[in-house]
Amino acid sequence: MKEFYFEDLTPGLRLPALEHRLTEADIFAFATAYDPQSFHIDPEAAKDSAFGGIIASGVHTYAIAYKLLADTGIFQAALIGGLGADEVRWPAPARPGDLLHLDAEVTEAIPSRSKPDRGVIKTRTALVNQDGTTVVSLIALDMMKKRAV
Repeated sequence: MKEFYFEDLTPGLRLPALEHRLTEADIFAFATAYDPQSFHIDPEAAKDSAFGGIIASGVHTYAIAYKLLADTGIFQAALIGGLGADEVRWPAPARPGDLLHLDAEVTEAIPSRSKPDRGVIKTRTALVNQDGTTVVSLIALDMMKKRAV
C-alpha cells in the first residue's frame, strides 16, 4: 500500500471507491449502543416512522465513511490527528442491505505556518448507495506529517 504524506495529498487526488454493505444487525448493534431511537432499533415502530422502516443512525454512516477513508491508506504513514469535519449532512437515509461506496477527493492542502513539518488536508467525503444517492457527506480536516528532509 502506498504511503501518503502531506506532499502526496494534492487537491484533486481521488481516493479508492471502497465499499461497505450495511446490515440490519450492524444498524441494531450501533444504534443500541449509541443512538437508540426507535427507527434504528425497532422494526415495528420504524414502519410507522417518517422513514417507513429501519434506517442507520447518521452517526453510524459518518463512522463508516471515516473507516473507509482510513482503509484507503491515506492515514497509514503520516496522520497526526483528525481536526474535525465541516458541512456534515445526511441528505438521505441508509437502509439495511445498502451497498455504500466511498466517494472522496482531497480539496485543499494547507501547509502549517507555525510548524513546517506538517499541514492540514481537507477531503470532500461522501457515502453513496447502490442507487447513486448520497447518505452522508462531509469535509474531513486532518493534520498530516510532511516527509522528513
